[in-house]
Amino acid sequence: MPASPSTARAINDRVALQLLQREGPLTAGQLKVMTGLSRPTVADLVERLQGSGLIQVVGESGEQRRGPNARVYGIVADRAHLAALDVRTQGVTLVVADLLGVTLAEASLPIGDDTGTEPAVERAVALLERTVREAGAARLHSVGIGAPGLIDPLSGELRDTSGLPAWHRRLVAALQDRLPARVVVENETNLAALAEQRAGAARDRDTFVYLWLGHGVGAALFLDGRLRRGASGGAGEIGFLPVPGTAGLPSANDCDGGFHSLAGSAAICELAEQYGIEAAPARGPAAAALVAAAVAGDHAGFLDALAHRLSLGAAAVASVLDPGCVVLGGEVGRAGGEELAARVETRLAALTPLPTQVRAGDLGGDAVLHGALLTAREAAQDELFAPGA
Repeated sequence: MPASPSTARAINDRVALQLLQREGPLTAGQLKVMTGLSRPTVADLVERLQGSGLIQVVGESGEQRRGPNARVYGIVADRAHLAALDVRTQGVTLVVADLLGVTLAEASLPIGDDTGTEPAVERAVALLERTVREAGAARLHSVGIGAPGLIDPLSGELRDTSGLPAWHRRLVAALQDRLPARVVVENETNLAALAEQRAGAARDRDTFVYLWLGHGVGAALFLDGRLRRGASGGAGEIGFLPVPGTAGLPSANDCDGGFHSLAGSAAICELAEQYGIEAAPARGPAAAALVAAAVAGDHAGFLDALAHRLSLGAAAVASVLDPGCVVLGGEVGRAGGEELAARVETRLAALTPLPTQVRAGDLGGDAVLHGALLTAREAAQDELFAPGA
């Protein structure tokens, strides 16, 4: 059945808004070409979207041609304000942005192991409130949170996970209770994979596996254009994967003996010590600085040994999922760059008959915050761009 006039208008409006989001400011003529709609239809939707406060005139074009200049329309960036939080074991990093994803203010807060749960939560909430004020935002529309641990696929809540600080789960609950905003929480590795797919090393892939290499290890599964979280939200807990080369086997409560024992930051630091590699302390996992020093110093032996370790986990995942591409992400993946990725790809080719590219992530540790902001922006757009919003 053909769409009703109101449904057609809603569809056309959303298509136009998505184009303006993706392409930036456009003229009515450009919208006509890109949407395939008639000139009167485009004129109507522009008037409608202006009246709803979603778009505005942001300039003119056509100075080089005869006749009147064409108005250029863009999304009203301050129609909604967003926040994104990267919650780590050692603290919180956050940004406040507008509807276009432009960062207006940012901040970070270290939280030590000796900080109590409630003080940690209150300090993190206060940091967000202060950063919102600094950004000039009256209120937040949507908040995206990236955190380690499992996300319940039914409730969308962060599950109580052994080995992680109690303030993580309490912070998410506090933000959901206290903010007049939509709060979306997602596993940090999944968000990093989303960011690499939208704006990083996997822009041309709708199927790939993302390996997070930071303080710990994790994986995200992007299959047929969708993140796959598993029945309990635990898809990608690759740190527990039994692999050769470890001193034992992992257990239900401890990933020591699993892939984490080979590829976690502490394990990579031990490996670097064996090869006499040193690096000055830097922000983030110590392993990232050591890997960067190894690449800069052409320490082939260390890089080959690390590539062998990483290929064991990658081969296990590739043999089950056949993703065609593995992205080495996180701070360590970015530090290793294409040099490490190429070595992993060579070793992976010897372990599996399935052709699998290995790429270095573009975004490093910033991928989590980037993915959280994308999630917040999409949540806001789903509501604001909806018919009758």
